Amino acid sequence: MPRETKEARRQRARQIIEALGRLMPEAKIELDYGSPLELLVAVILSAQCTDKRVNLVTPALFARYRTAADYASADLPELEGYIKTCGLYRSKAKNLIAAGKALVAEHHGQVPTARDVLKTLPGVGHKTAGVVTGHLGGDLAFPVDTHIKRLAVRLGLTRQTHPDKVEEDLRDLLPSELWMQAHQLLIWHGRRTCFARSPACERCGVAALCPKVGVAKSGKKPAPKPARGK
Repeated sequence: MPRETKEARRQRARQIIEALGRLMPEAKIELDYGSPLELLVAVILSAQCTDKRVNLVTPALFARYRTAADYASADLPELEGYIKTCGLYRSKAKNLIAAGKALVAEHHGQVPTARDVLKTLPGVGHKTAGVVTGHLGGDLAFPVDTHIKRLAVRLGLTRQTHPDKVEEDLRDLLPSELWMQAHQLLIWHGRRTCFARSPACERCGVAALCPKVGVAKSGKKPAPKPARGK
């Protein structure tokens, strides 16, 4: 089979996103929030935690802490109590307090929309900043989480393994107006069909466009080859 050209890969990537868009027109962020601050907090909490779990935690949290100043002045043990069912809750609580202080001191209590500025906040990395800026209409971004990283490799859209490098490849393949839509569609597809261990290839709406890199015909990852001489 001839090696795929960059232009052919771009065309296929767009076809994949357009097909997923037709299959899942309702795809959207699954974290519940009502303000930029609530979005920032929810995304911070979602690290190594499911959106479903975060959504169980945030109603009471958001009712207690309504402003950046509330987080800045929060009592650490009390804040921990609100988020203790989220993974890494102790470090997240410290980061929320520190982020609240930074927002009050440097941004008049408002959440900035520039990705590089968001990344200066405690607990906010490249991916988190990308999610926040993308949903607030700030900088153009294609944040890569574990689902997108997995699907990008399986779909033959990248050979990279670091999320930032994967994002670079995906941004190069798709027009910027599709980046956040593609971000959301790939996450939904990863959660509903293209699972980590046993992808449901038999009911995948983009199977014809997928080379299934690293996936055996059964839908499971192929077993490692035995070492030579054994």
